[in-house]
Amino acid sequence: MNRLTPERLTELLERARRVRVLVVGDFMLDVYLRGSASRISPEAPVPVVRVQEEWRALGGAGNVAVNVVALGAACAAVGCVGTDHAGDDLRAELEQAGIDPAGVRRERGRPTTVKTRVMARHQQVARYDREADADGEGESVAALVAAIQREATRVDAIVLEDYNKGVLVPAVIEAALAAGRQLGRPVIVDPKDRHFFAYRGATVFKPNLSELERALRASAHPDDADWMDRTRRELDCRHLLITLGEEGMALMTENGEFVRVPTVARSVYDVSGAGDTVTAAMAVALAAGADITEAAVLANHAAGIEVGKAGVAPVSADEIMDSLTRQLAL
Repeated sequence: MNRLTPERLTELLERARRVRVLVVGDFMLDVYLRGSASRISPEAPVPVVRVQEEWRALGGAGNVAVNVVALGAACAAVGCVGTDHAGDDLRAELEQAGIDPAGVRRERGRPTTVKTRVMARHQQVARYDREADADGEGESVAALVAAIQREATRVDAIVLEDYNKGVLVPAVIEAALAAGRQLGRPVIVDPKDRHFFAYRGATVFKPNLSELERALRASAHPDDADWMDRTRRELDCRHLLITLGEEGMALMTENGEFVRVPTVARSVYDVSGAGDTVTAAMAVALAAGADITEAAVLANHAAGIEVGKAGVAPVSADEIMDSLTRQLAL
């Protein structure tokens, strides 16, 4: 299945350079420690890793924002960090990536979400997290709502990226959905289970298969057009896009069109970050004027590239063009 020509993709990617996307959600800092492990600790049966490298990257909603920028669009962020050093590092990473951090609130008493991975060569041997995931409330929620209302007037699409870390509470979700309705901007939602049914009215609702089955407490049938349409109506979204890992994606549009998008991945090395890549590509494509099917095809190519990379890495416009050209040549 393919409804996207190289000429149309070129047009959309050129338009992407003139659009701006707002990403609202749970911004995280990923820290990587990599070294060698040649012995077992005498204190416990665990490897001793002699750290030789350390680096930081944006995670969670930050990874979506990085992918938006990699596709050529401008990006603004709304979320929370702590008043700790990790919060400073996260904001610095946003600025370095070219993402506007004006809507990222510093919040006392709440640590910045940090996920630290310990790697022995290329194998992860441990991960430790620092976070507080209770829902935000009071002044924090009011500040996030105000930031959304301010930033939404300057963007062409809105992304809600939920990792269950407390930013996307019902009042924040409704503020973003209301802004999208009032301004005529598409709202793309990547949900998690805590507030799964609070996103009614979204332009694109994009759960993965396991998330959807947990929320519905029933088996999903993404190859059944009737089931897809009933589920889209139940979730009250314009378009339902289910990501299926190595099986590609399933799309049901508001017009009742069912589209099964097969994967274009040549090899699957690492699925980390693929969902974030799809979300970013959908937002940029719709902001650039793509219809929902064109956006799904573009996002599918982006995901196919992402899973062929080691770790979480953004996907560029040139890589998507190369992927589409290769597919059409087959």
